[in-house]
Amino acid sequence: MRALIWAAALLAVSLPAHAQPKWVTSWAASVQGPYPIGNATAQPELRFAFPEPQARDQSFRLIVKPSLWAARMRLRFSNAFGTQPVTLDGAYLGLQESGAALMAGSNRPVTFGAKMTVTIPPGGQVWSDPVTLPWLAKPDSATWRGRKLAASFHVAGESGPVTWHAKGLQTSYLTSPNAGAKGAEEGEGAYKFSTTSWYFLDALDVMAPGDTRVLVCFGDSITDGTSSTLNGDDRWPDVLMRRLQAANARMAVVNAGIGGNQVVGPAEYSPGRPFAGGPSAQSRLERDVLSLSGVTHVIWLEGINDLGNAGNATPEAIRAGMVAGVKQIRDRLPGVTVVGGTLTSVQNTTSEAHKAPGVEQNRRAFNEAMRKNDGLFDAVVDFDHATYDPDTLAMRPEFIPGSTVGGPGEGLHPNRAGYLAMGAAVDLRLLTHRGK
Repeated sequence: MRALIWAAALLAVSLPAHAQPKWVTSWAASVQGPYPIGNATAQPELRFAFPEPQARDQSFRLIVKPSLWAARMRLRFSNAFGTQPVTLDGAYLGLQESGAALMAGSNRPVTFGAKMTVTIPPGGQVWSDPVTLPWLAKPDSATWRGRKLAASFHVAGESGPVTWHAKGLQTSYLTSPNAGAKGAEEGEGAYKFSTTSWYFLDALDVMAPGDTRVLVCFGDSITDGTSSTLNGDDRWPDVLMRRLQAANARMAVVNAGIGGNQVVGPAEYSPGRPFAGGPSAQSRLERDVLSLSGVTHVIWLEGINDLGNAGNATPEAIRAGMVAGVKQIRDRLPGVTVVGGTLTSVQNTTSEAHKAPGVEQNRRAFNEAMRKNDGLFDAVVDFDHATYDPDTLAMRPEFIPGSTVGGPGEGLHPNRAGYLAMGAAVDLRLLTHRGK
């Protein structure tokens, strides 16, 4: 109990209580390319939902879990990797009851410039108007922790390439093609198909007190949650979020991980030449960090895919990419706190892209430079130390078996137990101050 009181005191807000409310991002999913290019986990068969790699006159019901709740919210939709305009209508926001069914009376219409329809140009994005949720009494109450929202919308006509986030690790729902607009329905009957990915929707904001802080966890599959539990919300950012909530910290935690992502590669990315890991971290910083609302803190854990066969970058090249990226973050977000993370072990991994001996050697060299921290980051979290076996230098054996698809694991991605250790490795004091 004393530890919780101590943590809460450390995280006490420094801004005046009358600070004006502001928009803060409470949930996000970094879009990575056109469906089906990407690294989904436990994806159901989608050939009946998507006979072609596009949406056609059908509705989506995407399930998301805000890290903070408020009675006013807004949604951001993206056509970042589309090649033609996409028209959305029939959008609604409601409280998930179970599966694709909503709590009766919770579903509220979502408008765009006071209209029910919006067209997003290729490469574009759009915010909805604020949505008021009258049923959301006492949003600071612990009652809402762990509950999930359902964002429903209809794609009018044909979408062309679908902008998506592959590794949602959260079950969402789709209608059949040509089913029409079903977002207003609170029942689940129209939503025949399930998916473990998110489509078009890439951020949710809430109107929060002015002292609210936002932490973006920026990285690759180990932040995205590979080998964690489907619908279990046990990626390491989820674990960290629950620790902050237990300490009564007013901080949103946003996951900006993409499975397979690299810091400096690929050199070229376009809808016509996609890459499973999405655009490089450097090129997606604007969309996935800087354009989010109210960002005050960033934890950047990335580089292992640059070292693997997909990238073949040197530790020095990755570091140089991070130097450029951190400068971009600090230039745009004055006072931001930027924290780095050491890379977890690939010793004895069976991953084809990471098992060459040079990958592990370069990983250790990269980590040594990270631990010395020449001032690039405000602090460094030693995720490697939290997850490795000191006798073998490989990941601890109890952290290896997969938590969703089972099997022995590949010694690259931690499971639920490993992500718990990673989430516990972040000193909450790192999140109590603003950086340089």
